[in-house]
Amino acid sequence: MMTKHFSDHKKAIAAATALLSSIALPAQAATPSSALVMAWNIDAISTFDPAQVGEVVTNELLQNTCDSLVDFDPNDESKVVPLLAKSWDVSEDRKQITFHLNEGMKFPTGEAATAKELAWSMQRVIRLGFGNAAAMTEYGFNKENVADLITAPDDNTLVMKLDKPYPTNLILQAIGANRVSAILDQKTLTSKEVNGDMGNKYLATNTACVGPYKLVQWNAGESIVLQANDDYYGEAPKLKRVLIRHVAEPGTQRLLLQQGDVDIARDLSPDDLADLDGKPGLKVERVLKPQLFFWTFNANDPIFKNEKVRLAMRYLIDYDGLGKSVMTYLGVPRASFAQLGAVGALDAQEGQPFKLDIEKAKALLVEGGYPNGFEASVLIGTLPHSAPIAQSVQANAAKIGVKLNIERMANAQLFARIRGREFQTGMQAWQTGVPDAHGNASRLVFNPDNRPEAKLTQYPSWRAAFQNEDYNKRVQAALLESDPAKRNEMYASLQKDVMETGPMAIMFQMYNILGMSDKVQNWTWNGFRVYYDLASK
Repeated sequence: MMTKHFSDHKKAIAAATALLSSIALPAQAATPSSALVMAWNIDAISTFDPAQVGEVVTNELLQNTCDSLVDFDPNDESKVVPLLAKSWDVSEDRKQITFHLNEGMKFPTGEAATAKELAWSMQRVIRLGFGNAAAMTEYGFNKENVADLITAPDDNTLVMKLDKPYPTNLILQAIGANRVSAILDQKTLTSKEVNGDMGNKYLATNTACVGPYKLVQWNAGESIVLQANDDYYGEAPKLKRVLIRHVAEPGTQRLLLQQGDVDIARDLSPDDLADLDGKPGLKVERVLKPQLFFWTFNANDPIFKNEKVRLAMRYLIDYDGLGKSVMTYLGVPRASFAQLGAVGALDAQEGQPFKLDIEKAKALLVEGGYPNGFEASVLIGTLPHSAPIAQSVQANAAKIGVKLNIERMANAQLFARIRGREFQTGMQAWQTGVPDAHGNASRLVFNPDNRPEAKLTQYPSWRAAFQNEDYNKRVQAALLESDPAKRNEMYASLQKDVMETGPMAIMFQMYNILGMSDKVQNWTWNGFRVYYDLASK
């Protein structure tokens, strides 16, 4: 068996090397000094349309080929910096932002890229109505008003009007730094239009935007080639090409990296990372991402409707022990709904006040009316850390008379069960799109309609059948608070209360992590962006 396993790896590596050679890589192991070569599972790519992209992989590619209005500061994701817009003005009532664009921008075709194309591109997101329209409809934009609210009075000015005085920084993050504000080549997309799709079919296999790189080759399920854009208005990328090879097997990625066939491996397992960490010529890089892993309790269930029971469960989680074992490379202990790095988030200590305390958990169960414990199920999916975390909690629960039955299933089935409220408890992950406490407060705490027929499946609060009118009012009030210090205080208070009474025990904030050759320098990323153009060799 060992011989066959090794043979399979050798075949996979041979195939990978052959394909990398076919996209202009030398046959030898050393990667080109002018190119960044990555092994990554990229089989989820289905389109490059900024209005439609939902996958993490494609979003990262778009962020390096299609500039947005503003960008996340590489060194502080809570701040934004200029990108397409070199500056912006905000009206006194916070209901209008006027963006002043860089002059002389060009599409890869050589056509001028102006504010008029940008206005059309942003209006297009709403008109097409794909999933990414939610990034704008959440803040008052719709098909009826978008042409009036997003306008271009001249080639270098874009005006965005808002229906409410939302925090300016939140709008800049949620819309300005999002793919929905990419500037698209209207002339090209109009010429490629099919049945009024505004170029959507064309963008399934192409890009038509302004950025440091341009897509020059995509072989579905095989490889991606990005080439530096010679007409880019900003600083030229340090490396001329980014070559991405589809490699699904983490073990194969690790061996390709060790052999020097790739510079970066993106999908390594904890065992692979532990094996590579500290090896000569290699390094492990990681950054916290805005993804939380948590244990959800269904408040429709008579047991978990009880706040004391939900709080007791939190004291059965060995945050420290799991953080030093199962989660060493995967995440950090975190109990607050606002992720570290977000505006309004509690710090690491205040945001994780719990520890394993069997006696306290037992006392809370007695207070809650369950002195002899109870029996309940825990649904988990196929994430590698789900089972060991669930098993740890299960063992601790048994010490206070609580019998937890773990049911493992495919992720699709897990999502269907939890989104359908067909569960007692379940463990899953959730990732927000903005570095602001509102991002998760608006989904993990706020619940606008708790009726079963509302089917608000993209609200984890609704999935848990949890609605607290006081929390709803506080989420909305914090969103519109104009004083930053007061807004932070409102979120701090809300986080502390929700940790005690909320519908989920948040356990860890996850890492984005990879293995890399030490030939790669200046690899730059944060929880929301990876900056290919800053990397060098």
